[in-house]
Amino acid sequence: MANTDFLKEYNIWNVIGASSAGTMIEWYDFYIFGSLAPIMSGLFFPKENPTAALLSTLAIFATGFAVRPFGAVFFGRIGDVVGRKYAFLVTLLIMGGATTMIGLLPTYDTIGLWAPFFLVILRLTQGLALGGEYGGAATYIAEHSPDDKRGFYTSFIQTTATLGLFVSLGVILSVRSTLGEDAFREWGWRIPFLLSIVLVVFSYIIRMRLQESPLFTRMKAAGKTSKHPLKDAFSSKENWKIMAKALFGATAGQGVVWYTGQFYALYYLQTVLKIHFMTANFIVAVALLLATPFFVVFGALSDRIGRKKIIMSGCLIAAVSYVPIYMGMNFFAADPNNPNSVMLSVLVFIQVIFVTMVYGPIAAYLVELFPTKIRYTSMSLPYHIGNGVFGGLVPLIGVALVAQTGNIYAGLLYPIGIALMTFVVGMIYTKDTSNVKLWDELDTK
Repeated sequence: MANTDFLKEYNIWNVIGASSAGTMIEWYDFYIFGSLAPIMSGLFFPKENPTAALLSTLAIFATGFAVRPFGAVFFGRIGDVVGRKYAFLVTLLIMGGATTMIGLLPTYDTIGLWAPFFLVILRLTQGLALGGEYGGAATYIAEHSPDDKRGFYTSFIQTTATLGLFVSLGVILSVRSTLGEDAFREWGWRIPFLLSIVLVVFSYIIRMRLQESPLFTRMKAAGKTSKHPLKDAFSSKENWKIMAKALFGATAGQGVVWYTGQFYALYYLQTVLKIHFMTANFIVAVALLLATPFFVVFGALSDRIGRKKIIMSGCLIAAVSYVPIYMGMNFFAADPNNPNSVMLSVLVFIQVIFVTMVYGPIAAYLVELFPTKIRYTSMSLPYHIGNGVFGGLVPLIGVALVAQTGNIYAGLLYPIGIALMTFVVGMIYTKDTSNVKLWDELDTK
């Protein structure tokens, strides 16, 4: 494995910093919509039925997740043919433009049903962009990393989703506390969306200075890259088997654990326990801030003991712990006007620890499953179906089940079931990948 000298030409921390900054901004763009869903539901839909309006807004939120696999395939092909850097520069600009447009969009009172229509279009655009972004950034960092530290280095890109959510909550809380609740609900909610354009320009300038992935560059120079990555990825039964195992034995459970521990927890605090918007967001923001370093802890640990053990453990522990955790949240929020914020933050923090277990090693795991010539295309699809479809539906299904049954714990049935399925499939059918040597591909004929 002769990759050490070549990698000395690259500053891995510059690569991680530039890639992570851009990806965090894309997650910020994607999640401010979800964070503001309870407010936006009254602005883009008729106000006569608040529950229906919220569910409609969550459905639009979910469309952004559902379309992510298509973005993964489209931009994955570009990344495998043209290069990783070019693909995630384009996705950054698309995401920033769509997010800014949401901040300028007229409401239902102004343009009627055109408001939710245009909101859906912009949300779909966001989903397509994010579908291409994550695979590019994760692959880019992994292909700059030595084989024995890939879990550690790629874990920094894993922090960006949670940091993006944390930043979105922080911006929302700051703007709301500055303007006051009435002004924020009337027009101030637009500011977090409009700030995106500043963040995107800053990140684009940084990313432009990056070089292409060294592994991809060498593979391309050697003529070993794919001219038809979609055909190579999707005409192979063996590759389909790998993608299916990655989806049902890793990313589906990882996705529901991620969105339960962060987004569903937030919605549960606001819509079920009726805790004030500011208090609920503050509770989740504190938990995210305290738990974020553990992405790196578990990513680094996966280099030593393997990716599979950590991911499977996270799925199982989360599945058996959710009901008692949410019972505890209900207990400590018995008085929604005076909840025990410290204990609620602790209970959300525990859920985010589960998130760090399943998510910290997943980038390295997925990268190591597929060869360089079709890596961007192949890894992005199971990741975004697992996160975008299985995970992205958690808030919608959870809130809908609670509303339909009247049982405040009914919303947990979906993530528990998917996490247990992933644990069983993963334990039986998947293998660990931490011993894979990506750079050995250069020496194969």
